Amino acid sequence: MINCDTCANYVYDEEYECYACEMDLDEDEMYRFLKGSFDRCPYYQAGDEYRIVRHQM
Repeated sequence: MINCDTCANYVYDEEYECYACEMDLDEDEMYRFLKGSFDRCPYYQAGDEYRIVRHQM
């Protein structure tokens, strides 16, 4: 199961004052996202900002 909180595409939207997915989801994907059953997101990118630093060590 993928946790959106760790995805690089899940960002804070200052206009709406909440977190949202940056990707353009189609209607079915958006429904699953809002329902909380978006298990295998094809757009998931690990939001590990320290990955590059660990690679350099």
